[in-house]
Amino acid sequence: MISRVLIIAGSDSGGGAGIQADIKTVTMLGGYAATAITALTVQNTLGVTDILPVPPVFVQAQIRAVLDDIGADAIKIGMLGTTAIVCAVADTLAGVTVPIVVDPVMVAKGGASLLDDDAHAAMVARLLPLATLLTPNIPELAALTGQDVQTEAQAVAAGRALISQGVRAVLIKGGHLDGDEVVDWLLTPDLEQRFAAPRIFSRHTHGTGCTLASAIATGLAQGDSLKAAVVRARQYVRAAIKAAPGLGQGQGPLGHDSRCRIT
Repeated sequence: MISRVLIIAGSDSGGGAGIQADIKTVTMLGGYAATAITALTVQNTLGVTDILPVPPVFVQAQIRAVLDDIGADAIKIGMLGTTAIVCAVADTLAGVTVPIVVDPVMVAKGGASLLDDDAHAAMVARLLPLATLLTPNIPELAALTGQDVQTEAQAVAAGRALISQGVRAVLIKGGHLDGDEVVDWLLTPDLEQRFAAPRIFSRHTHGTGCTLASAIATGLAQGDSLKAAVVRARQYVRAAIKAAPGLGQGQGPLGHDSRCRIT
């Protein structure tokens, strides 16, 4: 049977990130994508201009509808937006035993805030304990830990702080750090794995975080180990950046389609 991934995230009208990128990624990697939409956004490659949160009870209803019928082999959580939605998702997923990948979406590529300030604490207290894997970028890592993160060593220290607080695994996305290489770190209580690759200089990187988390969730749904899922997901994101179709005047979308070949 095809591996099922439930995606809980916001919609991107420009199609480059959020639910749209998630569905493309899961589909291209051989999974089946179901969704629970948390917010509608008005955005394109130039940025986000408006956000309409979905009522928390409706978010819960979507999750239950999928789990009660289709089921899920893994869950990916992206943009949640408000404290009420964070708590609603956490309540609904209590007791769920499949892998859960949490991408703590806080700020859009163009700089717009996608998570209320009050929701940070709710995410740490309610959602992070449910996560099989947390995938913060550098600004998100700093916000979640309250630490200054300017170097690779500081990023690892901040990631270790999350592990010490009970997070089971953290994939630190190092794209915001300086250098000709992009360095990511996978941390668990028993593992420190460094991944480095040459930086791809492109403005078409909108949706990289969503794509990465959904690709990892797909791998876990298909039975891959955490490390193997991360390795394939990183390869897929890099291939998708190289295959970007060049759309829009700003931060353009990735190329998720059949032109994207993992090598």
